[in-house]
Amino acid sequence: MPVRIRLARYGHRNHPFYRIYVADSRAPRDGRHLEIVGHYDPKPEIDGNKHLGLKIDRVKYWLSVGAQPSDTVARLLGQAGIIPPPPRKGGGR
Repeated sequence: MPVRIRLARYGHRNHPFYRIYVADSRAPRDGRHLEIVGHYDPKPEIDGNKHLGLKIDRVKYWLSVGAQPSDTVARLLGQAGIIPPPPRKGGGR
């Protein structure tokens, strides 16, 4: 059973909110999951910051047993300093 760490979309139209969860890679995006390990709010707050909450010990556990983060989750975990940031895609100037 390949395990992935990925996002599930919640909230309502034009106001997304995501839960970071661990699930079988064959499960649907908002379907069955093994564990919720955090949340991510991409809308900037009043102070201009986006909100990311993680259960760091559980994320490290799932990474240690072989769970693969999705591209977006890998970027978020890299910004949080849990894993090395992934290389940037695209041939910018």
